[in-house]
Amino acid sequence: MEPATPAAPAVRETLERLLASETFGRSERARRLLRYLVEREQAGEADRLKGVSIAMDVFGKDGDFDGSTDAVVRVQAGRLRELLDQYFASEGIGEPVRIAIPRGGYVPSYELNAIRLPADAEPADAAPIARPSKHFEKPEAAAAPVDAVPLTTTRAPTESASLLTRQLRFFWAAMVLVIAMLGILVVRQGNAFLHGDDAAAPVEVETAGATGSVASQTFDGLPLIYLAIKADGPEAARVASSLRAGLAGFDTIDFIGRDADATRNRSADPISFVFDLIPGTAAGDVMIELQSVATGRVLLSRNLTPAESAPGAVESNIANLLTSTVPASGAIYSYIDQSDIRTSQIGCLVLDDLYYLDQSAKAHEAAYRCLEKLVRESTKSSLVYSELASLHLEAVNNRYAYPPGATVEQAMSFAHRAIQMAPMSPHAHRAYGYLNSRLGNTDEAIRWMRKAYELNPYDLGMAAAYGYGLIFAGRYQEGTPILGHAVEAFGGHPTWWDYGLFVGAFMQGDTQRAAIASESLRTTASKSHYLAARLIGAKISGRDKLANELANELTAEFPKFAANPRATFVDRKYPADLIDRLVQSLRSAGIGNPS
Repeated sequence: MEPATPAAPAVRETLERLLASETFGRSERARRLLRYLVEREQAGEADRLKGVSIAMDVFGKDGDFDGSTDAVVRVQAGRLRELLDQYFASEGIGEPVRIAIPRGGYVPSYELNAIRLPADAEPADAAPIARPSKHFEKPEAAAAPVDAVPLTTTRAPTESASLLTRQLRFFWAAMVLVIAMLGILVVRQGNAFLHGDDAAAPVEVETAGATGSVASQTFDGLPLIYLAIKADGPEAARVASSLRAGLAGFDTIDFIGRDADATRNRSADPISFVFDLIPGTAAGDVMIELQSVATGRVLLSRNLTPAESAPGAVESNIANLLTSTVPASGAIYSYIDQSDIRTSQIGCLVLDDLYYLDQSAKAHEAAYRCLEKLVRESTKSSLVYSELASLHLEAVNNRYAYPPGATVEQAMSFAHRAIQMAPMSPHAHRAYGYLNSRLGNTDEAIRWMRKAYELNPYDLGMAAAYGYGLIFAGRYQEGTPILGHAVEAFGGHPTWWDYGLFVGAFMQGDTQRAAIASESLRTTASKSHYLAARLIGAKISGRDKLANELANELTAEFPKFAANPRATFVDRKYPADLIDRLVQSLRSAGIGNPS
């Protein structure tokens, strides 16, 4: 019997939730591409989904588009696949339908999806689920033992069976949620009774409302991460060593290098998570699963082959995994945010991350006010001071109205405080480097950013900052490969990575790469230097119509910049050779005075 195919309404509902998700909120082009592919396929026009038609319909290319010289469709399709994997591994883990873009083409595929329930919450008569052969692949058989129940993808044989599966899933998930909330209330009351005070004062828990939705909960502190090693062999040892080294370097979590205590009341740990290392699907494979301690829900499941865990390869694979899960932009913070669980610090860091994805004055003010409130409340977090220092400098650079009278000196005082509180903090070193670059202290900027990178080479964000710093110090040959690797490895990266890559490729004469990077600089908040980069990218790729439109937009929105772009680049402390090349290219596009 053929597996059931998801009905069109279910596909459309999944598509709309996916497009509105936090994961896809970071990339307008990924949203446009995904909507186009799914809607054309659902309309029976799968045969139209070729590179040329996509380039013209989605990316505004003209009829002269040549896919052999312009890789925009292939690059954006690759990023789309990464974002889909990230979404279904985190906030979309419970979606009833999974959408994929198989490699080698652009026609979407769909399959029914069953989430993994916590072991203690599964129905007694639930059928065992086979372990997948690869991350998220459909299992070959369903004959694995009952204890082999990782996240997997299955298909219901009939629509009625699918409906029953969803109903059971929702019922048991609701039961687990109620039990977890009751456990939290019991622990809070018990602590207050034993200690004679409100031992859980930072925690706010309310009962579910009339709609049945879970009310907001607030917990103090950062996510707590455990590590459980349940696999043997040299491959597992290398993966465990890399995970341990990587997790220890992130400021955004509190890392405990052991498994969670089995005697703890796990429902009282809603912001605790564990990386489980278990035997993989084949000899030598290692499966990494990231789970919520409180609910057992799997946020990520990734199988590493012996080649992927080999010396020289394992570090890069673990860096990619950790960068997609541990920072404020990753799966852990996303899960906490989606679960109506709040901590004051986590909430502020999420707002901070959203600013760098959007870079609007409104997003900046929301993040700044949140972190500023923590400082007024005498926070002990170096991370808060580090991010506030960077946001303060953003206010200086972009002349934001808030905070009024922002100065580089005040930003430096925040960064200095961060270093004092945590001399080994990568974020503090990165902020200090960023500030020194703004002051024109090139050597000091590179020294601090290199140290941030060395303190945590598993954070691609630190690698990107170091590469970016090298590029804007005029060391294009050194910085571009570092930043380029970070961009290619992490599809959900912020826009400033693309701008740095544009500059590095542009100065190295790699016009195709520069043009592709410039196309990623569309944000909800227009910025003069982003528009200038997009204009240069359009000119060097021969897209004269788009170049004219961008030149008009730049002149209308930023008349002072359009009249004298050199002044802006000098103010931002760009290297002299970069300023000359940018000004020359803009002048050829009709921007700037000829003098």
